[in-house]
Amino acid sequence: MEKNSWADQWDNSNQASGKTTDDGKSSGGASGKYKEKVEAGLGKTKAVASSGLKKVKIGTSLGLNWVKDKYNKTTTKKN
Repeated sequence: MEKNSWADQWDNSNQASGKTTDDGKSSGGASGKYKEKVEAGLGKTKAVASSGLKKVKIGTSLGLNWVKDKYNKTTTKKN
């Protein structure tokens, strides 16, 4: 049994162990499992980022409206 060198083990040019299916996802090997975990993590990250962006938009809107109200109150008192 011939052992592969370190470089041969990590060489991505020969993808013999990870066959791809029709939808382009890898069906075998460590790279397939890693890819699935990354895709799942990206989905979660996207959902959290979307939720966070909505909160930022709401907070910004409330803050600007507060400043606008304060400005209107001070200018109406002077007139």
